[in-house]
Amino acid sequence: MSPGKTIEPLWWSLFSAGGVVAAFLVPVHLFLFGLAIPLGWVSVSHARLLALVGHPVVKLYLFVLIALPLYHWAHRFRFVLEDLGLHGLRRPLAVLCYGSAIVGTVATVWVLIRI
Repeated sequence: MSPGKTIEPLWWSLFSAGGVVAAFLVPVHLFLFGLAIPLGWVSVSHARLLALVGHPVVKLYLFVLIALPLYHWAHRFRFVLEDLGLHGLRRPLAVLCYGSAIVGTVATVWVLIRI
């Protein structure tokens, strides 16, 4: 990478996309699978859910639902730690935070492929 070039816009775009997913999709998903289905407000069988999760579009949805909020967390957590005074650890914090999000993304892909 040439001097002056940075991948910071990539992290900011993933942060933004993750924030949108966390704000709009996660609450609906939590409502459905945390309240509506367990309380019987919506009737869906276990076999139907397994069949649904096997569909490629649903796998893409689950990937977005899981992976993008990881980057949102990583970016926010990195800057929280820097705001707490860990300025000297800027690069290790970035590697740790974004590395964790990348590991989570790879794990998500691995699990979704195996379903």
